[in-house]
Amino acid sequence: MNALVENALPESVDGDEINLLQYAQILRQRWKWLVGAASATLLISILFSLLATPSYRASSTLQIERDTIKVVAFEGLEPTESPLDRDFYQTQYELLKSRSLAHRVIQDLRLEDNPVYAKEVEVADEESSDRNGGKPLSPGLRKQALELALIEPVLESLTIEPVRNSRLVRVNFDSTDPDLAARITNAYADAFIATNLERRFQASSYAKKYLEERLAQLKGKLEDSEKQLVAFSTREQIVSVGDDKPSLDAQNLGDLNAALAGAQGARMKAEALWRQANSGDGMGLPQVVTNQLIQKLREQRATLQSEYQNKLATFKPDYPDMVQLQQQIEEATRQIQAEVGHIRTAIKIDYEAALAQEGLLKNRISGLKGDVLDLQSRSIQYNILKREAGKNRELYDALLQRYKEIGVAGSIGANNISIIDKAMPPDKAAFPRRLLNTAIGLVVGLLLGVMLAFLVHFLDNTVHDTKRLEDLTGLPVLGAIPRLGEGESPSAASADLRSPFSEAYRSVRTALQFATTHGLPRSMLITSAGPSEGKSTSALELAHNIAQLGKRVVLVDADLRGASLHKTLGIPAAKGLSSLLSGACSPWDAVQELRDRRFSVIPSGPLPPNPPELLGGGALPSLLQQLYERFDVVVLDGPPVLGLADAPLLANHAEATLLIAAAESTRSDALRAALQRLQFARARLVGTVLTRFNQDRSDKSYGYGSYEYGGSAA
Repeated sequence: MNALVENALPESVDGDEINLLQYAQILRQRWKWLVGAASATLLISILFSLLATPSYRASSTLQIERDTIKVVAFEGLEPTESPLDRDFYQTQYELLKSRSLAHRVIQDLRLEDNPVYAKEVEVADEESSDRNGGKPLSPGLRKQALELALIEPVLESLTIEPVRNSRLVRVNFDSTDPDLAARITNAYADAFIATNLERRFQASSYAKKYLEERLAQLKGKLEDSEKQLVAFSTREQIVSVGDDKPSLDAQNLGDLNAALAGAQGARMKAEALWRQANSGDGMGLPQVVTNQLIQKLREQRATLQSEYQNKLATFKPDYPDMVQLQQQIEEATRQIQAEVGHIRTAIKIDYEAALAQEGLLKNRISGLKGDVLDLQSRSIQYNILKREAGKNRELYDALLQRYKEIGVAGSIGANNISIIDKAMPPDKAAFPRRLLNTAIGLVVGLLLGVMLAFLVHFLDNTVHDTKRLEDLTGLPVLGAIPRLGEGESPSAASADLRSPFSEAYRSVRTALQFATTHGLPRSMLITSAGPSEGKSTSALELAHNIAQLGKRVVLVDADLRGASLHKTLGIPAAKGLSSLLSGACSPWDAVQELRDRRFSVIPSGPLPPNPPELLGGGALPSLLQQLYERFDVVVLDGPPVLGLADAPLLANHAEATLLIAAAESTRSDALRAALQRLQFARARLVGTVLTRFNQDRSDKSYGYGSYEYGGSAA
């Protein structure tokens, strides 16, 4: 397997880069597989396009808007539908491909009676009859069974094609009847809109029913909470004056606090005035200053005092007029003091009244504080009941409003799907697309051909070219012998000195002249891994070409099991190598000189019972020594290496061994095994020769083939 993979993989140019030229070489070598696969696939695609039943595609375009049905919009209730999720459009596409929608279209168009589906109807009738024990179904059951049987064929012909970056979707239907394709496509659009409206109506009906139940529950709950609130307020004697207003006690307390503040202000003002009136003569009091009577009395007194002072300069104080004036002054002073005393008494009364009022207000406020605190403690449960009743009232009102909206929305029947383009019967068939099928067939055929070519190359374990042969053996390739044409024999090709066949063997002969330090090897074994690989022909041609150099050459047919040289040369084989090794004759009795050749031949002789015993004895080295004395070069045409012990024995005694490999015949694993056996026998391998080389599959890079026979000469 490793050898197979190594044979299949092209080598790298620089170790990492793939040699694309070698890939091209593989395709050029396997061009028949490539062309055959491409031609076959192209022919199949053309026949398919010509023989396929035309199919017509009708298309309609729908616009689907995203919207939602809001049944409830507050906490505590679950919505019945939410199309606004991220998978909304994918859901709509799947609904278009649903079995229920297909079933509805089949029912609307009565497709079970359409001749296009006659075959499916016939199959469904047979299956239904078999399931019913061979009895026909009733008309109703038969219609239902046929409708269900047509769902899959209808869905197989339906394609949903969303238009990117839009809210449009195309509904396509394929059929052999263009009119039917358009009818089914339009029926799909109409049925989809109808089912959408039905789902909406069902959703609104369910929402309405759900809200009715919830309204009934909330109404009872609201009544209970309000009854509890009224009963508690009656029992606790709590009077509500408004949602945002305080209680009566709280309001009174606030009013009293305001009155107390005013009373305290009046008291402090009266107290300050009383303190002022109680200190001094009181003449500086505002009431005194503004009292007209006091001011008039003071003016009279001042006048009398002025008159008294004026008369005092004339009269004595005890003068009657002076005494009278003094009495008048004293009377005025007494009246002034009496009026000031009245004012002081009034101020004192005002102060005491303000003080008494402040005390009364404080006592009243103290009492109201206890009442307010008691009311607040009793209002905690009242407020809880009040909030619960209020919340129930809000929830009930909101549900009642939503209930009315659902009723209006359900009666309107809003739809979010509309038909943009209706389907029209198509004029041209959508399938098969002949040009496209032909192009696809050609491309697929080429790809298949390339894969097939590489697959065959992977599976091919034979040697094809000199580079591969050199890589496998590690030995220099001394020559590549071109494949002969049909009907062309090696003798005829050898007779033409300008033929590639002759030139190739002359190149091998030239290479052998440098195989040893003294030139051509004295003895040389020609062998191969297996039979029929061109070793006998190569031995004969090399011996003939070496003889052309003026060398004395003897060609020994050392293949004691499958001798062929005597048949090729037309010479007797009664005496030969087996006779010599067994001592039945002398060397010169077995040597046959060819008149038209400048070399001699020793045939294989009679078939011995055990060739390895003859070759493994001491007779073979002795024979070679005797031949060295008479001939310059001894060429041994040996047997195959694999499966026999003869070739390793011969290789051990020969000065040089030349390994023959047939192009496209010798397997790489066989070649490696033969090489290992020869190396184990200590054979002196000088190189390899590739026979039956196909120059058409070559990359024109091998020496003489490229120069003289591979194209135009330079």
